[in-house]
Amino acid sequence: MAYLLGVDTGGTYTDAVVLDEATDRVIASAKALTTRHDLSLGIGQAIDAALAQAGCRPAEVALVSLSTTLATNALVEGQGGRVALVFIGFSPDDLARGGLPEALGGDPVIALAGGHNHAGGEVVPLDLVMLEAQVAALGPDVTGFAVAASFGTRNPAHELAARDLIRRVTGRPVTCGHELSARLNGPRRALTAVLNARLIGLIERLVSGCSAHLALVGIDAPLMVVRGDGALISAAMARERPIETILSGPAASIEGARWLTGESEALVADIGGTTTDVALLRGGRPRIDPMGARVGAFRTMVEAVAMRTTGLGGDSEVHVLADGLQAGLRLGPRRLVPVSLMARDHPALVHSALDRALQAEANGDDDGRFVLPLNLPGATTGLTVREAAVLARLTGASSVNAAVTTRMEEAALMRLVARGAVMLCGITPSDASHVLGRLSVWDGVAAEKAMALFARKRTGSGARIATGPQELAQAIIDQLTAQTVDCLLEAAFDEDGGAWSDAAPEVLARHALTRAGLDRHRGIVELTARLGVPVIGLGASAAAYYGAVGARLGTRMVLPEHAGVANAIGAVVGQVSMHAEGLVTSPGPGQFALHSAAGVALFGDRDTALDAAEAALRVQAQGLAQAAGAQDLRFVVVRDLREALIEGQTMFVDATVRVTAHGRPRIAGQ
Repeated sequence: MAYLLGVDTGGTYTDAVVLDEATDRVIASAKALTTRHDLSLGIGQAIDAALAQAGCRPAEVALVSLSTTLATNALVEGQGGRVALVFIGFSPDDLARGGLPEALGGDPVIALAGGHNHAGGEVVPLDLVMLEAQVAALGPDVTGFAVAASFGTRNPAHELAARDLIRRVTGRPVTCGHELSARLNGPRRALTAVLNARLIGLIERLVSGCSAHLALVGIDAPLMVVRGDGALISAAMARERPIETILSGPAASIEGARWLTGESEALVADIGGTTTDVALLRGGRPRIDPMGARVGAFRTMVEAVAMRTTGLGGDSEVHVLADGLQAGLRLGPRRLVPVSLMARDHPALVHSALDRALQAEANGDDDGRFVLPLNLPGATTGLTVREAAVLARLTGASSVNAAVTTRMEEAALMRLVARGAVMLCGITPSDASHVLGRLSVWDGVAAEKAMALFARKRTGSGARIATGPQELAQAIIDQLTAQTVDCLLEAAFDEDGGAWSDAAPEVLARHALTRAGLDRHRGIVELTARLGVPVIGLGASAAAYYGAVGARLGTRMVLPEHAGVANAIGAVVGQVSMHAEGLVTSPGPGQFALHSAAGVALFGDRDTALDAAEAALRVQAQGLAQAAGAQDLRFVVVRDLREALIEGQTMFVDATVRVTAHGRPRIAGQ
């Protein structure tokens, strides 16, 4: 018999499922806590438990497929390694566009003359001597490089030359913009390359951790990774292009939702520890975002499922909004280690710190908050003296009060959090669920103490924000419901295309008339608003939170069996799909230029150029699909011609040719 093993690594849990290939059904599932310091531990615990429950031998596993929210979470939380951008042929104004300053976050930029024009001709020769001197100086202080050149999609020669030099001089990973997208818009291509370079270490640790455990237990099967559009790619390809795994977990959850429920028209809401991901199923398939995946504040050039990802999850940080005399709560976007989980692993530290703080007359800003060093490779590259001093003090789990002594050190600690060197611990919706009796897996007593401490915070009027832990816990769960409703409404308005489509979905979701409609307002004007499609709720905590969400939105809430491991299921029911894209332009009368990853080729007529493009791209797509682990390929070719009518004559402008190779993943023994 052949079994398929699906694994999903999220911010809090790692899930594993075993599917029987012959009967196409789930026969086992298991969960383990994600172990950030060594991902192989959590992955191994989940895999071993699932295999034991299924009663199958490792040699019977024919395919392993991995999905993850770690890349998405890292971008939402602003985390990742320190990188350098090599920016060739662009102006200072270009550097300020497309979200690049926010993506770089102060990381270094090497700006050089060079690049090509729209026809693929060299504008200025690339100064390799200057480049070598600068990358040699930066190499020890960064984890990788991103390279973007002006019109690099029309001619990638300068990006390739820079890549080869950087690898030779530094040995660091290098990402080129043209490798990730064939579309124009240099600054956004540079942003995508920066994010890819920042994620390489994270995905390398994930794939290596999974591979190591598979080898340890004797599973000799192809390892695939889910891409952001739901297709599968080989683990080797994911290592080189980790940016394509953003929205991997959510894309897998869409596949899992469709497989589990059979619903064809629905909103899918997947709540994890860090994020909530919402997408629309139409005709049983998700829509691919033509503008490129948006994650948090960043609009990338990565093709992915059209999905809205919000920093809202079961482990979201709780903030007090004390505007004026009243206080409110806001959750996210940063994920914290729940106090109840921290206390399970470090009971003496957590309980003693909470007891001392509760006995004090006044609250300190950081009372009830803790910090946990992760000791991840690359996270300590390029630290300042103050950051290094704070990290050196953290020999193990600690209270924040013991970890920092000044406001400046507190700022350094927050930068260490952003780098992924440490994690903060504080109250979260998971803790609120323990206080309310909805969860009992960790230390509920610690959660109640932390809630009691947090409830003593004051509003602008001087009153406490809550009378005690129970009231605060319910307020946190109510806030999670409210923010989840907003997430779903934003996605619904964005997809609806009604008469209001010019307005921002974020505004419409929170509009007074929308609120009144949800409240079923009855007066001179009667208003009713509800979702017109059901909601499929996924995630380990969906059953605990989403009943109230469905009631508020007046819609059917579908909570399928195995909802908590839908991502892992979706990871093994997908297909491999790879594409290659080229552009044909007309630089002059009777001239037609094919622009592709191989460079620029000239032809004497349009049809010959288009046929040559299709033939070359078919070979490229086939090679990519086979490298991604596909077999039994089928091809889809799309030619998108742009022409203009000038003085009664049809004039060729340009044409995009796209060849997609689809196939099923190879499994062991085939």
